Amino acid sequence: MTGELTGRTVLVTGAGRGIGRAEALYLAAAGANVVVNDHGVQIDGSKGDGGVAGRVVDEIRARGGRAVADTGSVTDWADAQRMVDIAVEEFGDLHAVVNNATIEVNKGLERLSEAEFDDVIAVKLKGTFAVSRWAVAYWRTQVDAGVRVDRAIVNTASGSGLLNPLPTQTNYAAANAGVAAMTMVHALELRRLEVRVNCISPSMVRTRLTNSVPSMDQTPAEGELDPKDPIVVAPVVAYLLNEQCPLTGQVLSVRGGRIAINHGWTLGAQITKDESLWTVSELAENLTALPLADPFDRLASTLGDAFGSVGRDEFEAMVNAELDKR
Repeated sequence: MTGELTGRTVLVTGAGRGIGRAEALYLAAAGANVVVNDHGVQIDGSKGDGGVAGRVVDEIRARGGRAVADTGSVTDWADAQRMVDIAVEEFGDLHAVVNNATIEVNKGLERLSEAEFDDVIAVKLKGTFAVSRWAVAYWRTQVDAGVRVDRAIVNTASGSGLLNPLPTQTNYAAANAGVAAMTMVHALELRRLEVRVNCISPSMVRTRLTNSVPSMDQTPAEGELDPKDPIVVAPVVAYLLNEQCPLTGQVLSVRGGRIAINHGWTLGAQITKDESLWTVSELAENLTALPLADPFDRLASTLGDAFGSVGRDEFEAMVNAELDKR
C-alpha cells in the first residue's frame, strides 16, 4: 500500500467518522496528502462535535502522514470552494475528491417534514455537486493553462436508492440514487478534461448510521477480517484514485470482500403497439401479463439475512410495524 498515492492530494468529505475516516487514514498511509473535511454534525445534521476532523488529522500526522483539517459544510457554496482552495494552498494541487458526507433522517412519508427532506438532499446530493463543481472549476483552469494530469472523483451512494430503497428513507434513497445518476453525467462530461468519475455503494458497514441494524454488532473471531469494518471500503477508493486506474462511469457495490458492478436501470420486458393508442383495458391485460417484481419481494431477498430467517409476508409486517411506530 505504501506509496501508491504519493504526491496525490485528496479531499475527503465527511471524513471525521466511519467510512470517511477509514478512507482518510488509508489514503494517507498510501502516501496521499489529505484534506479531512467534516462539519461535525449529528446523524440528523444537527449541531455536533466540530473537532472530529482535527482528531483524524492528528491521527494521520502521528503516523507520519500529511493532512489538514477543514470544518466547512458541503451544503454551503462558499465552504465547498474553500475546501478546494485549502488543498491547493496547503499542498500545491488537488488531484482527487471523495464525496462521502451524508446525514440521515428516517421517517415514513406522512411524518417526514419539508426541512428533514431538504436537509438530507442538501448534504448528500447538493454537497456532492457543490464540492465536485468547485474541484472541476479549478481543474478546468489547469487544463486551460496546459496542465493535464489524471484527476478523479469518487462519489458515495448506498444500496438504499440503488438496489434496495428502504421504507422510511424517501430523502436518503432519492439522494443516493441522484448521486449515482450524477456520477454517470459527470463521467461523460469530464473525460475531455482527463477527470475520471466513479461511485462506490457500501453495504452492511458498521457506522453511526447502521448501528441499529440487526447483526451489525456481530464481530468475527480475533485475527479474522471484519467484513463490516469501514476499512473494507478504503482499498477500493484508493484504487479508483490511483492515476493508473482506467475506470470511469462505474458504480461499484462493496460488501465485505465482495465488489460488484452496478448497471442501474435497464429495460426489461415490454409490450408494443404501433397502429393506435393503447386503451386502458388493453394495458390492464398486457402490462399485468409481464413479469413484474414486487418491491417487498426484492427487499426481502436483499435484506432478509440481516433480520434472520423470515418469510416475505413476515418481513413486510415487520417493516409496516416499524413505520407505524415512528
